[in-house]
Amino acid sequence: MLPDDYLDRLRPEDRTGHYAFGSSDPELPHTIVALEEHVMRGFATTGPCRDSDQPATGELFALYVDPDSWGAGVGQLLIRESRGHFTDAVLWVLVGNERACRFYRKDGWESDDHVRQDVVWGLQVDESRLRRHLSSSDGISDR
Repeated sequence: MLPDDYLDRLRPEDRTGHYAFGSSDPELPHTIVALEEHVMRGFATTGPCRDSDQPATGELFALYVDPDSWGAGVGQLLIRESRGHFTDAVLWVLVGNERACRFYRKDGWESDDHVRQDVVWGLQVDESRLRRHLSSSDGISDR
């Protein structure tokens, strides 16, 4: 979804400082990692929603799975475990990312018809917002 030359310039060591691992403060972003035999297969970052029209709502800021692990259940595990303490959550997905939209719809997320232009890591993108009500049977876990 993003230009190859942009993606080729990304360096993991430049990004690690943006993620909080092991934080139990529900007011701060929280990142979980999926490992298989000491190899990172994906991660998810959640926290309080940044949208002013969504008080008391959580946000899934990022969910990434290594393409070599697509279809192996890593994304489902990460999204289930990332639900945290929220009863309602939103996420923003790049317009045109149909693979991600199918994944989220299968998990019960629905569009709320909000769209925006945002800057992600210095690149302007168009995004649409999805939302989901979470219940205690959705795999909400204490951190």
